[in-house]
Amino acid sequence: MLSLAGRLLDRLEEWIVAVFMAVATLVIFAAVLHRASAKVDWLWDITGRWDLTWAQELCIFLFIWMAKFGAAYGVRTGIHIGVDVLVNLAPEPWRRRLVSLALLLGALFTGIIAVLGARWVLFMHDTGQVTPDLEWPRWAVYLCIPLGSALMCLRFLQVLRRFRREGVLPSHAPLGVGESAA
Repeated sequence: MLSLAGRLLDRLEEWIVAVFMAVATLVIFAAVLHRASAKVDWLWDITGRWDLTWAQELCIFLFIWMAKFGAAYGVRTGIHIGVDVLVNLAPEPWRRRLVSLALLLGALFTGIIAVLGARWVLFMHDTGQVTPDLEWPRWAVYLCIPLGSALMCLRFLQVLRRFRREGVLPSHAPLGVGESAA
């Protein structure tokens, strides 16, 4: 049973991915409409005043943030890519050890990336650099590295804990037509 903080973190993770995806889609749509409007006089009258030189940069940032938090969501829900051919071929006692080792290594790797990412963010903060189009502080853009990696590390540890207690890994079975996720 998840605590209130755990449920809030789950929802926040899902909202970040969904909202960033929606905003990126809308920005890309507006940029494409703006480019196409140059060939259509009445559309250019509406969109020609827009300055969308920043749209590509914003979408890149949104997709990077979305990917970092989406990877953590993938670990939590069992949809993250994993190569388990050798694990499935191993006898049962070894299978549990291999899964535990893989989860520990995932947590270790993402934990290291979180720490190094935090050092990078501090370095970027000290340099005062800004992005070319939006002129946002680069440290704020790169903040997704330590935050997303730390969340992914937490997710690996949560999955490992549940696996060690219950022997269950999260699985994401595709839904059939008319089914809903409960």
